[in-house]
Amino acid sequence: MKITPELIRHLEDLARVALDDEERAAMQEDLEKILGYFEKLGELDLKDAPELVRPVPIENRMREDEPATGLSVEEALKNAPEREDGYFKVPRAIEGE
Repeated sequence: MKITPELIRHLEDLARVALDDEERAAMQEDLEKILGYFEKLGELDLKDAPELVRPVPIENRMREDEPATGLSVEEALKNAPEREDGYFKVPRAIEGE
C-alpha cells in the first residue's frame, strides 16, 4: 500500500484533525515506516512457530461472593426526577395500552 498525500488528507477527515503541510509530511513518513515494519514481519517464516494466544498467562482473581445490604428504596429514589409508587418514573418507550 502506498501512502499518498490524498490518503493523509482522507485520514485527517476521518480523525477530524487539521494538519499543516509539515505535519502531513511527517505523518506520511511515519506511516510509511510503520508499513515497512509490517512488511518485514510478513517475510518471517512462522510455519513451525507455536501459536501464542497470550504472551503472559492470565489468572482469575476471584473474590468471595458475600451478600451485603443494598440501598433502601428511599435512598435509591432520592435523586430521581420523577417517581411513582416506589419506582423510577420514566417516559413510555413502547406505544400501546
